[in-house]
Amino acid sequence: MERDDESNGPMMEMCTNGGGEETSNRRPIITGEPLDIEAYAAMYKGRTKIMRLLFIANHCGGGNQTMQLEALRMAYDEVKKGENTQLFRDVVSKINGRLGDKYGMDSAWCEMIDRRAEQRKGKLENELSSYRTNLIKESIRMGHNDFGDFYYACGLLNEAFKNYIKTRDYCTTAKHIIHMCMNAILVSIEMGQFSHVSSYVNKVDQNPETLDPIVAAKLRCASGLAHLELKKYKLAARKFLDVNPELGSSYNEVIAPQDVATYGGLCALASFDRSELKASFRNFLELVPEVRELINDFYSSRYASCLEYLGSLRANLLLDIHLHDHVDTLYDQIRKKALIQYTLPFVSVDLSRMADAFKTSVSGLEKELEALITDDQIQARIDSHNKILYARHADQRSATFQKVLQMGNEFDRDVRSMMLRANLLKHEYHAKGRKP
Repeated sequence: MERDDESNGPMMEMCTNGGGEETSNRRPIITGEPLDIEAYAAMYKGRTKIMRLLFIANHCGGGNQTMQLEALRMAYDEVKKGENTQLFRDVVSKINGRLGDKYGMDSAWCEMIDRRAEQRKGKLENELSSYRTNLIKESIRMGHNDFGDFYYACGLLNEAFKNYIKTRDYCTTAKHIIHMCMNAILVSIEMGQFSHVSSYVNKVDQNPETLDPIVAAKLRCASGLAHLELKKYKLAARKFLDVNPELGSSYNEVIAPQDVATYGGLCALASFDRSELKASFRNFLELVPEVRELINDFYSSRYASCLEYLGSLRANLLLDIHLHDHVDTLYDQIRKKALIQYTLPFVSVDLSRMADAFKTSVSGLEKELEALITDDQIQARIDSHNKILYARHADQRSATFQKVLQMGNEFDRDVRSMMLRANLLKHEYHAKGRKP
């Protein structure tokens, strides 16, 4: 390989990445082990814990029955702590008797919960009717809020959302508005209605002076998830980057701090430049050393080890309820960025050495580079016979002369215009418009 002598300082750091010089001195972080479901589920609580376990059971593959049954067993135990009998029936149906009688249909429990729910609903209706009669705004707000909590616990998310929104007409303080919006955001995330999430995040952000750090961090997380769903990865990364470390596990009914680092780190790798990556997610990366190593490797131009780590993480990332749809896109963008940055400092690149660095074949690498050249993301041409990539750097000397010449012409035009205007004023010449 030959370096471009005009490369600037930061780009000079991007040396060849054969993957051998420093790898031996670095401890292995990712072993490719299966997901520890118990440790994973312990990071969450409430409905999202159950839904994540069911998602794992549905997507871990038919060949991994042990993981599937473990996820279903934990989902069964968790759902019985709540009041959602329909979700319980769904879990029992998925288990289908494979865990023995202990994890079968419990009709007595379902009847008891349903009966208790009917009694609770009747009591809430009577209370709300009384509040409306007395025209006490705060009591009416609390009544609708209690109904929202009730429907959310029962798994009726649309009804829960409607009742939370009804409290808006009875909010009398900024704190009430924030509480209403946070409830609406929670239910919207559960329903997958991320347009609602963005709307209510913006509503709360209109009064930033009333927010405490924890609420602000929760809003950043919710906004990050909304941007992630819309494939706006750079915006998602910035939102996750802005999350205050004080968040801790206070929002684990939606997201764990480890998720902030994982989602944000991958989005940043796919969309940030090297200068932005340098200071990314330091507060959360210690919780997920794998992602920390990914970012360090990418920033240090160790692309082989970076892509190897990504490959090891892939199976577990595909089991994440929010990230699974984006894994292929993010991985593709990260790989393209790595290929582009690898070629930037050089006048010519040996494709055989580059293929070794990226753990691929020369023919496969040629196809990837052809696509990037066609999309005008790499300014280069490929010598297919000698397997060399030649950069087509702009002639800086010629470009500088052209720019100076253009600036001179523009200066000459501006001076002539000013002199003309000065002479017109001096001789008190005024051009009269034509009469209509």
